[in-house]
Amino acid sequence: MDRRTFAAALVVGSMLVAVLYSRPARAGASGGGSATSNAHGAHGEPGARARQSPAGEPRDEKLWQRALAIHRKAIVIDTHNDVTTPMTNDDYDLAGPPPVPYRTSLERMKQGGLSAEFFSLYVRPWYVTHGGAARRTLDMIDSVYRAVERHPNDLILATSAADIRRAKKQKKIAALLGIEGGHAIENSLATLREFYRLGVRYMTLTWNNTNDWADAARGERKHHGLSPFGEEVVREMNRLGMLVDVSHVSDETMSDAIDVSKAPVIASHSSARALSNVPRNIPDDLLRRIAKNGGVVQVNFYSVFVDTATVTPQNDARNRRLKGQQDALDEKYRDDPERLAEEGDKLDAANPLPPLPLSKLIDHIDYIVKVAGIDHVGLGPDFDGAMDFPEGAQDVSMYPNITYELLKRGYSEQDIRKILGENFLRVFAEAERVSRSLSKSISGDGSVKRIR
Repeated sequence: MDRRTFAAALVVGSMLVAVLYSRPARAGASGGGSATSNAHGAHGEPGARARQSPAGEPRDEKLWQRALAIHRKAIVIDTHNDVTTPMTNDDYDLAGPPPVPYRTSLERMKQGGLSAEFFSLYVRPWYVTHGGAARRTLDMIDSVYRAVERHPNDLILATSAADIRRAKKQKKIAALLGIEGGHAIENSLATLREFYRLGVRYMTLTWNNTNDWADAARGERKHHGLSPFGEEVVREMNRLGMLVDVSHVSDETMSDAIDVSKAPVIASHSSARALSNVPRNIPDDLLRRIAKNGGVVQVNFYSVFVDTATVTPQNDARNRRLKGQQDALDEKYRDDPERLAEEGDKLDAANPLPPLPLSKLIDHIDYIVKVAGIDHVGLGPDFDGAMDFPEGAQDVSMYPNITYELLKRGYSEQDIRKILGENFLRVFAEAERVSRSLSKSISGDGSVKRIR
């Protein structure tokens, strides 16, 4: 999750830190609609919300129909969606219209032809300083279980690559769990194992905050990468078959994780630093290392990560304009990080930035293909964790636009299907294979090492 009010995450921090980190670019929310009960009902048909050409130019109808045909057959995987936060905080039912300013619903998932959704278990750093990080993670896991049990005709809880393929055959959406921020395990490998038992299949080693065993891209340089305990976390994740996610981490941490991991790593929601120079994006040398490791980079759609040169000045101007309102929210909700973040998101929705052209996002896919190869790129948009996205890629219903734009750039059907989901499935299956080669139990062979 990258659109966070950092004041909510670090309520006890200084106002200067809050200003520096709390105001990523803003965008308005799209409207909601009621969900259909049939996974392929009229309102749930892929492309239903994506028919208008993003830039307003005439659409090649023949190419569009070809894109829709490819999209319907493909397995489409989103590796990072933060709708889990309103699901947890407000008991948001995915069958209803998304509460402003959020954008994800069952109807929109169907319209986007989505096959699998990783629900992000984002635990704000506030819970590190105030306690309860693991409990908050459990609450979020439960919200996903609630959604699956409420909508058994639409969702299936998935914990493997085979489960995703089975969901596709059954015309359902696979619901998966990914932890965002290693502080959620509270420095306990036993807790990591329990999260695996509950279905968690990736963990982002850090969020923006450096934790007790790994440095973050936007955090303090405390360990110069992974500490010895951090290396043990990676080894334990390999043994369990939990994907090691290197989004959010510092370059040194990313390099260390690739060195230690016996399985391919993922970057669940990161883009190319060469095209948008922010610490959260990945430099060329590490793109190449991820490719050599066999991993995959899931491209983040957040506008700052797509084109910071254009968006950051706009964002800075808006921050200055809205500072008084944000300061009032910071004071009013200083002891309630969840409500503070929600109210900040609403402020964003009321003050959108101009969306980037969709071509800027596709440029990141092209670039990663050029540097890392066609087998090492996928999609991890960060919907409902960020507020600003390119035109035509602003919520889960709009995935067919990605397929269409890739066709326009000359990608083959096989390569498009790799980008939409097959690359991630290959990595997931390989992590499972590595796990089987390392261990036949969850706890029995588990490490009992602790931070010293």
